[in-house]
Order: sequence, then C-alpha cells, then structure tokens
Amino acid sequence: MISSSNEYEYSYSESKSGHHHKYLIKPLIEMISEYVDIIEHQKKLRILDIGCGNGSLSNLIAQQGYEVVGIEESQSGVKLANKTFPNCRFIEASIYNLPDTELGEKFDIVIAAEVIEHLFYPKELVKNAKKCLKPNGHLILTTPYHGYLKNLMLAVSGKMDKHFTTLWDGGHIKFFSVATMTALLETENYTNIKFNFAGRFPYLWKSMLCSSTFVGN
Repeated sequence: MISSSNEYEYSYSESKSGHHHKYLIKPLIEMISEYVDIIEHQKKLRILDIGCGNGSLSNLIAQQGYEVVGIEESQSGVKLANKTFPNCRFIEASIYNLPDTELGEKFDIVIAAEVIEHLFYPKELVKNAKKCLKPNGHLILTTPYHGYLKNLMLAVSGKMDKHFTTLWDGGHIKFFSVATMTALLETENYTNIKFNFAGRFPYLWKSMLCSSTFVGN
C-alpha cells in the first residue's frame, strides 16, 4: 500500500505473506510463465514488483527462478524486506516518482499486486510502469474484482458497508471492473489485454489478474 508521506506510512512489522497471496500466487505465476518462451533472449526474466509491501510476494516469485526487484514507499516495509529476503533487491521509492536511472527500460515484466485500488491517481502507475519496461515488455496488475453480479450480491446480502468500508485507513479507494481496467490500459497504449480471475466462485471472484503488453514509443 502506498502513502503520501511518512506521517501516514503503512507500517510493516512481520514478513509473512498477505492473505490474498494464497489465491493469487498460482494464477500469477502461470501468467508470468506464459512470457518465458516469448522472451527468449533473457536467460533469467527480470521482474519489477511495484508496491511490494514487506517483500513476501516478491520472494515467492523469485523462488520460481526469476530476478526480482521490489519498489515500496513504506520505509518499514523495505527495511523488513531487505532483512528477510536477500534473494531479491528492494528499493524505497514512490510509485509516483520512480528512480528512472535505476529502473528505466530494464524489466521484462512489471507487476503490481493489489496496489492500484489504493491510489488516488491509478493512471500514474500504468504510465510509470512503461518507463521501466523493455520494448515489448509486459504489465501484470491484480486488483479486487468488481462486476454487476458481485455488486448486486453485496447489496442484497447487506454487506455493502463492510465491503466498501470507509473505516480502513489507507484502504481501497478505486474499484475496477474488466471494462474500466481495459479502458485505463488502452489510454496508455497497452495491447494484448487479457484477464484471469482468482478466489471464490465465478463472477463472485475475489480478484482479477490482468496482463498486457507495451510495444514501446
């Protein structure tokens, strides 16, 4: 999760995986593996994990044989990640101000898992990811799924307030459907947009995973 200043930093005190990793990791790794044969020139795919939190997801991805760099604004998150997961590299930086000299056009895949829904300016994530990708690189986003049936079920079951709670500091402020995620990516000229889903039942999914390709300017 990304905060706007250290005063409101999201603090991390333990290195265990998030609850959402249980249902996201398998389809996420499958989505990454689809690009292995496509990116033949690279012996070891380089992956940038934007908004990596405590580094636990970066570590799970690195265990599959990929080179992973994590970006996180939370100072405590980066400190914990560097201490716990030496097989990855972690950098303290904001999604809105990525260090271009270190990251520019250096990655085959950029990932942001359950991050974009926390951002006031989600387009900046999609835009800045392009700067980090090699030509024909790939962006993979995951975010809670929202569709008409799911939202209807939330309303009918009386769970709307709990799901869209305003009482979670630093919580979700943007809610994406397949249509709105597609529109966002298309505004930044991403192509080959594909979706997969994870958690719960069809059309009541917990999260959606979206892969896309950026050919380059």
